[in-house]
Amino acid sequence: MDYLTHYREFGYAVVKGVFDPSEVAELAAAFDRVYAAAMAHHASFRHGNVFFRIAQDRHLGRIARMVQWPSYFDAVLARYRTDRRMHDIVAPLIGSDLKQIINQMHWKPPGAHQVEFGYHQDSRFRRPRTAYRAPATSYVQTGIAIDAHRPENGAMTVLPGSHKLGELPAIEGAVMARSLAAQDLIDLGLDPTGVVDLSLEPGDVALWHLHTVHGSGPNHAAGDRRFYLNGYVTAPNCDRGEWAFRGGVPCPLGEPVLVHYEDLHTRPEPHYVDNT
Repeated sequence: MDYLTHYREFGYAVVKGVFDPSEVAELAAAFDRVYAAAMAHHASFRHGNVFFRIAQDRHLGRIARMVQWPSYFDAVLARYRTDRRMHDIVAPLIGSDLKQIINQMHWKPPGAHQVEFGYHQDSRFRRPRTAYRAPATSYVQTGIAIDAHRPENGAMTVLPGSHKLGELPAIEGAVMARSLAAQDLIDLGLDPTGVVDLSLEPGDVALWHLHTVHGSGPNHAAGDRRFYLNGYVTAPNCDRGEWAFRGGVPCPLGEPVLVHYEDLHTRPEPHYVDNT
């Protein structure tokens, strides 16, 4: 089954070996640079759309969980967000005029047992709803695996076919503060025995639907689990986001535009943020 058929049927797919080892090494070096920059901060930090999410883990202490929009300041990450191969993967699903609403780096350091993502649908984060139209056919989330992803190091877990259910009631609580719990699926009337883990090799690209129920557990392995997320949308159906491709041509970033940070134009200056 080709990846497009698999995506339409199950709400997710994996495209193997998109990026070669030298490219993965380049991305890994960028992850190391940005992680070091994040750890220079004592708490979560924002500058415009750029956001460093700092957390406390009971085993490791202060860690960086994610960085949003690193492509504003890192040329390598900016280049890969508009790599032609990313366009060619998502264009058959959502077209060639594409904005980007997600540009994120995720880390799961070894031994960080509290770094999980509870089950959720990405549609819960698309606010205000008036700005995000035709969600079922206009949005594709992608992730580039920097490391091998396995169940033992917190690989993404998906419920195949859940995208066909549309938007479900949101599970209460912050996604990044919840464990990956089968009970959450049961409470939604879903069968947790149907979930599958996305086993990825470095350089693979995963893609999933805005309504696909997914999450990920902790990292119990000896190495990191790094994931570079880029979410694309059919441009006419979204009033927010940075342009990624116009007619398939990559678009560089300029002055930040409104994506998720509501106070972008009233408080764009660097400042620390209380996560609680």
